[in-house]
Amino acid sequence: MNVTVTPTVTTTNSTVCVKIGESAISDLLMSVYILAFIFGLIFNVLTLGPIWRQVRRQNVLGIFLLNLSLSDMLFLFTMPLWINYYRQDHHWKLGVMSCSVAGFFYYSNMYISIYLLCCISVDRCLVVTYPLRSKTHRTSCYAWAQCATIYVVVIVLHIMVLVNDNLTDAHDTENNNDRCYETYPMQAAVALFNLVRVGIGFLLPLLVLAVSYWRVLATVGQSPGLSAQAKRKVRLLSFGVIGIFSICFAPYHILLLIRSLVFYNSNDHEPKGSYCQFEQKMHFSFSCTLALSSLNCVVDPVLYVLVSNGVQEEVKLCWRRQRRTQTDCALTKYDRGKTNTNLI
Repeated sequence: MNVTVTPTVTTTNSTVCVKIGESAISDLLMSVYILAFIFGLIFNVLTLGPIWRQVRRQNVLGIFLLNLSLSDMLFLFTMPLWINYYRQDHHWKLGVMSCSVAGFFYYSNMYISIYLLCCISVDRCLVVTYPLRSKTHRTSCYAWAQCATIYVVVIVLHIMVLVNDNLTDAHDTENNNDRCYETYPMQAAVALFNLVRVGIGFLLPLLVLAVSYWRVLATVGQSPGLSAQAKRKVRLLSFGVIGIFSICFAPYHILLLIRSLVFYNSNDHEPKGSYCQFEQKMHFSFSCTLALSSLNCVVDPVLYVLVSNGVQEEVKLCWRRQRRTQTDCALTKYDRGKTNTNLI
């Protein structure tokens, strides 16, 4: 009996590519997700009213912000599942289907947010560089069509991935791991899909974002009609958008690219091989980049709503009125033209 049991245990341990045990790392990641859930929910709920008022005025920026907020809210509803995942030390315990659904909303929100941020940056660029000619194209119908296209394309692509994976590859059941989206070693098809995600889902939008705000900064710098304070605000916000975009999404996609390239360049995918050793070392860093990417649901409303002149005035006036009357905020009577002079 002892002769048969001992090799079985050794074989089981040797088939584990990346060992994930109980550690303080899970508590750290759980804390990040808890904070992202709390503040993301608060900020999105508080700014939903002012954004909706901008949409009723057929403000293009408001339409993009509304769709951005809706995407964040859908992701926030699945965040308790990820909090429970890290509380259980990387054990899902909720079944294969729930793992796939949670991952679907996670990654769909990531790329919907990225492309909506691109739409906002291009819209701001058109407003600043071509204020007259852009009026014919910057309509509410055009903005809704852009948002619908982004939602449909991202959702359809992720559904195709889930169907082709038969809803099982995302959930690792080997050796009773019960992990969600932490399957090792990486599959060749997954590595190829990761390279496509990095190129189309991150590098291309980052290029669009950088070019758009470069045009905005160049135009604002040459504008004699703007004060030095207004120009400074536009510069800070432009650098802030690119910086936060890079903080939330760049680390994840950079490590994703590195992991995929290492997989293709390594011929040793055995549990004790060079590839698995690399994945073991990278696991904590990669988990942290995933946690960073979840912070976009907190950053989005703060950055694009509270600094937007029209929406910011709505928030301030609603807050003052509520303090005076303790009643619901009514539509405020300020110059509607202010919403079109926002330069971010």
